[in-house]
Amino acid sequence: MKVAAIQMVSGISLDANLSEALRLLTQAARAGAEFAVLPEYFCFMGHKDEDKLVLAETPGLGKVQDFLSDAARDLKLWIVGGTLPMAIDDPTHVANASLAYTPKGQCVSRYDKIHLFRYDNGRERYDEGVVLRAGETPTAFDLNDRSGQSWRIGQSVCYDLRFAELYRLLAADVLLVPSAFTYTTGQAHWEVLLRARAIENQAFVIASAQGGVHENGRRTWGHTMVIDPWGEVLALQSVGPGVVLADLDVARLASVREQLPTLQHRRL
Repeated sequence: MKVAAIQMVSGISLDANLSEALRLLTQAARAGAEFAVLPEYFCFMGHKDEDKLVLAETPGLGKVQDFLSDAARDLKLWIVGGTLPMAIDDPTHVANASLAYTPKGQCVSRYDKIHLFRYDNGRERYDEGVVLRAGETPTAFDLNDRSGQSWRIGQSVCYDLRFAELYRLLAADVLLVPSAFTYTTGQAHWEVLLRARAIENQAFVIASAQGGVHENGRRTWGHTMVIDPWGEVLALQSVGPGVVLADLDVARLASVREQLPTLQHRRL
């Protein structure tokens, strides 16, 4: 299955971000991708955290959800829409939700980011809990590719990457990590954590990132990549918008799990 990990440098204009996302998704589809993953906050990166509250959508209703559904149907792609703000019962907070759409435009999965990022090194400070409410449910869905092969797709978002226990629970063939890693933490830990998650779960990893300097002044690490179950980086783009293409081979997945059956050897 050919997959596309989309890298963006999203700004403060929803319409401009959706236009850029469509351009990149179209590029992926024309290159033969069956499955495309957008980065976290692909639709919007505002001046301040509270800006997300204004764009919060309700399930099944909203401009971003309509965009994802239409793009999936028109391009005949499976699409995971990075994340978008979804309304909850508390008007001062939103869920950071990752939605999956079939090539028929149907939403088949929603994952709300469980682990909320907080970081303060004295120069940079982030606290997602100010406007986000953490999700509670590990989420996976089944994808049948054009050949009829079934893949279990495990969902996660950005800071989740640091919590290995989540990925064990997902027990997936492909792990998704749409992200907006800071430049500081990404430079230090991004690739090593992604490769670790691939190796210890013997799974492919699709890590779609924000990568560059944004209109709001934030700088994200980028380095969108696809990794195989042995921890090898199959494709990568360091910075700037683009489409990272790779082929996921189910025979490679089976071979790694057969030669070194660590998943069968677990005792805890």
